[in-house]
Amino acid sequence: MPRKRLLFAAFLLCVLLSVACGRKTEKLPPLQGDITELAGEFLSLLQAEDYTAAVTYFDATMKKELPPAKLQEAWETVQQQAGPYRQEVARRTEEMGRYRIMIITARFGLAQLDIRLTFNSDNRIAGLYFLPAENPVAAEYEPPSYGLPAKYSEQDVTVGQGEWALPGTLTIPDGEGLFPAVILVHGSGPQDRDETIGPNKPFKDLALGLANQGIAVLRYDKRTLVHGAKFASLPAFTVREESMDDAVAAFSLLQAESKIRDDKIFLLGHSLGGTLAPRIGAENKKLAGLIILAGAVRPLEELLLEQSRYLAEADGKVTEAEAAQLELLAQSIEHIRDPNLTADTPPAQLLNVPASYWLDLRGYNPAATARDLQLPLLILQGERDYQVTMEDFALWQDYLAGSGNATLKSYPGLNHLFQAGEGISLPAEYELQKHVDAAVIDDIARWIKAH
Repeated sequence: MPRKRLLFAAFLLCVLLSVACGRKTEKLPPLQGDITELAGEFLSLLQAEDYTAAVTYFDATMKKELPPAKLQEAWETVQQQAGPYRQEVARRTEEMGRYRIMIITARFGLAQLDIRLTFNSDNRIAGLYFLPAENPVAAEYEPPSYGLPAKYSEQDVTVGQGEWALPGTLTIPDGEGLFPAVILVHGSGPQDRDETIGPNKPFKDLALGLANQGIAVLRYDKRTLVHGAKFASLPAFTVREESMDDAVAAFSLLQAESKIRDDKIFLLGHSLGGTLAPRIGAENKKLAGLIILAGAVRPLEELLLEQSRYLAEADGKVTEAEAAQLELLAQSIEHIRDPNLTADTPPAQLLNVPASYWLDLRGYNPAATARDLQLPLLILQGERDYQVTMEDFALWQDYLAGSGNATLKSYPGLNHLFQAGEGISLPAEYELQKHVDAAVIDDIARWIKAH
């Protein structure tokens, strides 16, 4: 997904609460005013890039840990990941012992974030977090032309059960059925059921477009979004906990649906979901086939470094700050690739992701796994995609050459979201509302009906 949009709820910079540090520091005088006003003033200073004034709202420990230069780096990093700041959309407060937390939900170019400001008893900021919004405010969605007129209905469903249950939507074509069906599996990060990126909702596009062609679609919010805090607190996890178990639960849900053909349930994975699709297929032989959209073959850490270099070089100049960030990223990737990597390696050395995650993916080759499956495969790729590139598509072609059950197609002009555009692809284009190209919808529908 877009720039440095990493794996989990902690994919954005978090400045730890200074109240937990336990160090004695000088006491600064209290700030006058309500925390609602103070929070708004602080955010306005960030927008104005007046970092020197912004840090005057901090307590002594925060001033020391996050001086103006580091605060600037933090704010710029957030906007590199989430797009430029747009507007505030909601506020709420929480209590945490003797601390009060002001949570400002804000819309950035590519995502909505919760800016969490922890105030101490002196009305000074003692903690600052930037996290994916817990309750994002839905952007206005204009249905694509291929989703109209609506020849389908939608119903709320629950995928899985117990502590990891997830809300979802089942889109069912009009009529009695029985209908073939598709499960949509997300890319990296805490994705919602529509795989919302800025004003774009590619999974909703897929659901409406396919349902209008007689194919049911199940989509659901990702575990790292719904249960982000609990998931992030796990000492160890893998892609099984992140994505695979919920895809299995989604399959079971569809099997129990009266209007669904239980022998015609397909799985469609996008980005990371596409990379994991062969692994899911290897464990579930009852799937009718796999549809892989922009699925990487190369290791995830290799793609992260390639994407970061691409974006740093896109304007023709790599700044000192960008070079430093690339060097730090390269160092983390060296740790990830270390043959002696163990489960005890600190996550701080591994892009803040537990070693269990990287060890689980080590040695996994999606294309080789797909080659050994006895499942129909449809592999699609946008030729303007800078996140999963034509290099990966070539690897799919190489591994599946001569396979009688694989169909591969690339689309000139389409990006990572399978939307049309021109020139080199950059995160800024995700800030404009577009839709999954109609040709992609048609190709998927045609292939499903043929299998």
